[in-house]
Amino acid sequence: MPHRDDPLGPAVQTAHDWLRDIADCLDTDDRAFAYRVLRAWLHTVCDRINVSSSAHLAAQLPEILRGAYYEGWVPSHVPVRHGIAEFTRQFAREAGIGVEEVGPVAGAVTAALSELFSPGQLNRIFAVLPMHLYGVLCGARTEAVDESLIEWQPAAEEHAVGPTAELEEHIRALGDAVAVLARGLERLPADTPDNDRTTQAAQRAHRILLAEGLVGAEPRER
Repeated sequence: MPHRDDPLGPAVQTAHDWLRDIADCLDTDDRAFAYRVLRAWLHTVCDRINVSSSAHLAAQLPEILRGAYYEGWVPSHVPVRHGIAEFTRQFAREAGIGVEEVGPVAGAVTAALSELFSPGQLNRIFAVLPMHLYGVLCGARTEAVDESLIEWQPAAEEHAVGPTAELEEHIRALGDAVAVLARGLERLPADTPDNDRTTQAAQRAHRILLAEGLVGAEPRER
């Protein structure tokens, strides 16, 4: 006897709801394109964060999209090198767009996901990414970026959990946050105040502390 209810129906509907929201942010009615772009976003981020961060991100996704997130994922191969050129080429290839479109398109997906994920979740993920990749994911164009000036650093590695290790991680995070704030506020006597630089430094410091659970999530704008 055929089942009256589709057991996968709710999961499929939730995935469609997410795609609709992403398509709206991309200003398109093409759900297939929205899915390709979302898949590209998920894969490029997944390849550049550690296993623990991936688990936190995947837990926020609908069941069907979680499968797309982990497609082809090899835990022992992540995180990979964080160069902008590799990042944009991979994103463009999977999304089927030009590399010059990656920033605005990725930024649209990030805007949609920031509303779909729990408050603060994207900040936890972005805290382990270099600032130049964070910028691309937030919509920055990459044509003028000189990668030779960017010092690559691996994403934060996972450490054994324990009271001493946890305290050391918190101290390290506090030190990093203070250093980021100091660099953002530092200026020569002849310099004029740079509010954008100060704001960016504060946001970066907040993401570092948020990733360690030392502060709460930023309130949503109303």
